[in-house]
Amino acid sequence: MPITATTPSLLKRAGTDKLREVFLKYASLQKDGEHYMTSEDFVRKFLGLFVESSFNDESVRLLAGIADTSKDGLISFSEFQAFEGLLCAPDALYRTAFQLFDRQGNGTVSYADFADVVQKTELHSKIPFSLDGTFIKRYFGDKKQRLINYAEFTQLLHDFHEEHAMEAFRSKDPAGTGFISPLDFQDIIVKVKRHLLTPDVKDNLLAVTEGHRVSFPYFIAFTSLLNNMELIKQIYLYATKGSRTEMVTKDELLYAAQTMSQITPLEIDILFQLTGAVNQPGRIDYSDLSNIGPEHYTKHITHRLAEIKAVDSPNDRSALIQVLEATYRFTLASFAGATGATVVYPIDLVKTRMQNQRTGSMIGEIAYRNSWDCFKKVIRHEGILGLYRGLLPQLMGVAPEKAIKLTVNDFVRDNLSDKRGNIPVWGEVVAGACGGAAQVIFTNPLEIVKIRLQVAGEIAGGSKISALSVVRELGFLGLYKGARACLLRDVNFSAIYFPTYAHTKAALADKDGYNHPLSLLAAGAIAGVPAASLVTPADVIKTRLQVAARTGQTTYTGVWDATKKIMAEEGPRAFWKGTAARVCRSSPQFGVTLVTYELLQRLFYVDFGGNQPKGSQGTKPGLPIDSTLGGEQPKPDHIGGYHAAVPLLTGIESKFGLYLPRFGRGVGASAPAGTATGS
Repeated sequence: MPITATTPSLLKRAGTDKLREVFLKYASLQKDGEHYMTSEDFVRKFLGLFVESSFNDESVRLLAGIADTSKDGLISFSEFQAFEGLLCAPDALYRTAFQLFDRQGNGTVSYADFADVVQKTELHSKIPFSLDGTFIKRYFGDKKQRLINYAEFTQLLHDFHEEHAMEAFRSKDPAGTGFISPLDFQDIIVKVKRHLLTPDVKDNLLAVTEGHRVSFPYFIAFTSLLNNMELIKQIYLYATKGSRTEMVTKDELLYAAQTMSQITPLEIDILFQLTGAVNQPGRIDYSDLSNIGPEHYTKHITHRLAEIKAVDSPNDRSALIQVLEATYRFTLASFAGATGATVVYPIDLVKTRMQNQRTGSMIGEIAYRNSWDCFKKVIRHEGILGLYRGLLPQLMGVAPEKAIKLTVNDFVRDNLSDKRGNIPVWGEVVAGACGGAAQVIFTNPLEIVKIRLQVAGEIAGGSKISALSVVRELGFLGLYKGARACLLRDVNFSAIYFPTYAHTKAALADKDGYNHPLSLLAAGAIAGVPAASLVTPADVIKTRLQVAARTGQTTYTGVWDATKKIMAEEGPRAFWKGTAARVCRSSPQFGVTLVTYELLQRLFYVDFGGNQPKGSQGTKPGLPIDSTLGGEQPKPDHIGGYHAAVPLLTGIESKFGLYLPRFGRGVGASAPAGTATGS
């Protein structure tokens, strides 16, 4: 199961012994009997950053200095352990950035420290920032002797980028007209706000200007909007009362913005200009905001066993890719279905026996008073293994059964969804019904074999019944006995279950729309309650049609015949026999099945260019746009707080724009130290 946290504070610290084991694995230097990591040991080998041979060694030393609090160029175990603890702090991102600037390790940042790091960033090399201006003097004093503590540093870092953007505007408007050209606007945003740009925004920077000069108020509103996209998402959720699929107009969003924030009307205008350039204008939903708002760094704290990008874009989805996607989903759904069926099989057996128990046909035939009584008697007379009679054909059948149901449901949902991935309720019902209908063709024969094996243990001294003997007795057409009732049950079950699951899952998602595995399990189990209970009458009829009647028992010729006879002989309550057992079986089974299915898609992530399960967005891969770190996904040795190390360091880029040169002098390279040759 992937280890995912929506905030670093949710990470648990690693044990000292395990942490020491990892440390010693990478510590290449021994001095006075103590082991130490060098800068390259820590950044390149352990963290997996700057992996190219022509890496920029000055950038590597700067990043290693975050953990090297003694500033002696080496990282001891105590420093390694202390940094792991820092990574678990709720403000780990700011604290990590602070230690990057605290070059002396004394808990403060001097002007020299700040200037030294800023001058090494790529932004400063492209648009130099005046380190002698009034902004710097307001923080460090006229003589630049004042030291900045951690709390003050967080504000300095926040204000610095806004000041840098305004200084860049002034440099493009030397005459002081209050306007810059569209190309100058694009140049500033790409360089100064690079860390806040998604591909959609970056590609439409000129489009939103419509060829007109950009005023200073428009420029400030645009940069403010980029800074506040997370707030915009909250305003949208406020306007839609938590829905992520409801479309809202500009007026509706503007009203919500004035109610709960300081977002200006100009910023709302720009928002709709951006979304209109990407999609059709006029109305937006949450997916529009996700397209123009960058991923937050904490969403990258995740492990995957496999990660494959099958296509570069949705436009590259060929027929073959779609077949491969269906095969991929079918395989994962098979494992998920088998897992869910095994967990609840004993409940399924009790449910079947309770439904087959008849009254009115023979005197003294009532064997079980209730489901619990049935459960105890099966164990008493048939042993623990008696609870698993018929499991083998069930596993052989349930894997493709659930695979067919889930795959067809996903396929129909994909085709009935709009380009934002949203689907109307009627589309969800149709998709679920199609999934239920598709499975019956395959599962009815397996269902009838399973049921006859499950009730076989009730006949004392009877001949041993096997799956093969049942098939021989029934023949091909006999295997589809009760298929109409099976359709009546499964089509309605799926039509109820899948829409209920989708909406319950959305309701249980966190504020970022992400579903924790426990919320997936809960959603699956909750959705199973109405779906399983409401179709119990169809399940009772199907069971009666498929079970071989014993001497003296009523026989049935079809769905309508069974309905009439059950009503006449046993009354309406007979149609609800086994409801509790069915709910207790179906609810957890589908909960386990769905959570397994979605977690498998997260673990073995393959991007076919289609829709991914809603609520799994917290595991989107990748580094910030145009990242210079060149990092890999976190390694197995990244334990405890180090789960967040790579995401946090890339977060320093994606949140603060502090891009360090990636290339320069390295092993086998001849460029001088600290020289950036490109990024």
